[in-house]
Amino acid sequence: QVQPVESGGGLVQAGGSLRLSCAASGSIFSINYMDWYRQAPGKQRELVARIASDGSTFYADSVKGRFTISRDNAKNTVNLQMNTLKPEDTAVYYCKAEIRSGGYLRSYWGQGTQVTVSS
Repeated sequence: QVQPVESGGGLVQAGGSLRLSCAASGSIFSINYMDWYRQAPGKQRELVARIASDGSTFYADSVKGRFTISRDNAKNTVNLQMNTLKPEDTAVYYCKAEIRSGGYLRSYWGQGTQVTVSS
């Protein structure tokens, strides 16, 4: 069973930093995209950052210049370094990975990790 697992959330003051990590385990042949999404109370889940297998990246406008996504293909992990955090970054952050396993390609979601930024 393939399962991404997030870690690293918590409570931080505005202007502070947090680093989120996500490790995918199980029978994995390859991973295409690895994404970080977030969902704030009462809002839709939104894509925050994406990194492809070749290292190319995408960032939502709201986090450009503050967040950095990176991955370790050998360890099937993706990280999100979040700097200069703002109260509006408060949300549950989810890892999503497009994984080829057992001959199938599909997306797998982690369980989420809470990030709270106090003003």
